Amino acid sequence: MNLRRSNRIKAHVYTDSLNDIMFFLLLFFLIVSTVANPNVVKILLPKASATDVLSKKQISLTVTAEKKYFIDKKEYPFNELEPVLLEQTRNVTEPTIVLRLDKSLIIQDLIDVMGIGAKNKIKMVLATDRK
Repeated sequence: MNLRRSNRIKAHVYTDSLNDIMFFLLLFFLIVSTVANPNVVKILLPKASATDVLSKKQISLTVTAEKKYFIDKKEYPFNELEPVLLEQTRNVTEPTIVLRLDKSLIIQDLIDVMGIGAKNKIKMVLATDRK
């Protein structure tokens, strides 16, 4: 006595539209990643072979090629940098400032900005792009 079915049911998953879905997801994430750039001031950073990522709250200090100084996207003249940085780092235990300088600037521009941090004992880190 044979009790087995002669027609077996085979499961089939249709993946024809999976390519379209993956394409739209890729497109969506590419668009979102370009819009979500926190640095509005466009500068060309110098290149480095190794980089570190900071996880603490940080203040961004950007210097453009025209020597315009931006603290967190707001422009300040050079003589107002020190009071503004002291105000923003007053209640922070280990203040860290990320320096984003255009690669066309001279070393003296970097030293002038880092001198403010050294005088007030504020840790400053130079941002670079990967090679």
